Amino acid sequence: MSDPIPGPSGRVDPAFLLGEREMLEAWLDFHRATLRWKCDGLDAGQLTERSVPPSTMSLLGLVRHMAEVERNWFRRVLAGEDVPHIYCRDEHPDGDFDLVSEADPTVDLATWAGEIEAARDRSATRSLDDTGLRRGEPCSLRWIYVHMIEEYARHNGHADLLRERIDGATGD
Repeated sequence: MSDPIPGPSGRVDPAFLLGEREMLEAWLDFHRATLRWKCDGLDAGQLTERSVPPSTMSLLGLVRHMAEVERNWFRRVLAGEDVPHIYCRDEHPDGDFDLVSEADPTVDLATWAGEIEAARDRSATRSLDDTGLRRGEPCSLRWIYVHMIEEYARHNGHADLLRERIDGATGD
């Protein structure tokens, strides 16, 4: 088995031969680091720059959205915690994307990092077959990992386009 090779923002290409859990965690961490990388070196104005009207999508909005997603799947669903939304409210259901104009990117990036650590903590001692409840239905940690990889991969595609529009930077 080859050693992981660190890339931008600490990205590590997952090894080709890993056990199931290690593979899922490695790919999830790769995608988390990819989103972080797409934000590296940008100022607050660039991080909050919208894609194209009428979309409210921005890199900071993606970071805030993924903090909400991490919190939902690992804390609410898997661990059964009754924790509030971070950015979204009844009056602003898309507050993660819509309310970035006055946001503090340093705080939001730290919040996202905190939710990633909470996710790692909530899943560390559980088996892939352990379940939480999603809308009253059992949902396995395995499913959550696969969904999170899909969620990050989809939004990292958005992040690629946003970053290229902001300063021309590209890269996988």
